[in-house]
Amino acid sequence: MTAKKQSRAVVPAVFAAASALAATPALAHPGLHEGSTLVSGLMHPLGGTDHVLAMVAVGVWSALSGGRSRLVWPAAFVAAMLGGFALSASGVAVPLVEPGILASVVILGLAVAMAPRVPMAAGAGIVAFFALFHGAAHGLEAPAGSLALYALGFAGATGALHLAGLGFGMLAGDRAGRIALRAGGALTAVAGLALTIGA
Repeated sequence: MTAKKQSRAVVPAVFAAASALAATPALAHPGLHEGSTLVSGLMHPLGGTDHVLAMVAVGVWSALSGGRSRLVWPAAFVAAMLGGFALSASGVAVPLVEPGILASVVILGLAVAMAPRVPMAAGAGIVAFFALFHGAAHGLEAPAGSLALYALGFAGATGALHLAGLGFGMLAGDRAGRIALRAGGALTAVAGLALTIGA
């Protein structure tokens, strides 16, 4: 195996290993709101296993689907997440926020594991639906201070997690890499179930 092929196989394997480590129950939203609202926004998605797994899975599934999905699906997620945040921050009660987030980990993990071919609009709708719950959670846990800076922070962190997932997906150029990605997706779904049981 050449060095280039080895590097392509390692990256998806890292995703699979990270998903396996995340498959243990964990506190989803630790308190990370000390300091500036921008930093709080950046840290909030990164501090929740559920957020990280779902957002990386969006990127991986987008990469596996290819074409314009690589741009449209992550953008749809961020836009809908900001919409959910706006609703929650303005006092509108979004129902079933935590179950919706946990369901997103399971469903998006399965999407990576099975890599179904769905129309671009349908995929965008799926990720946007789940993004509303993630955004509402951000709104419920917003710290005192500038909501705009907080939103900028968590939108930026979310975009970075999508990019990481896209990177995992696009570097899996051979059969072994894709198998590792799908295994990571299955482990992500297991992690979502574990988080649900531990909630």
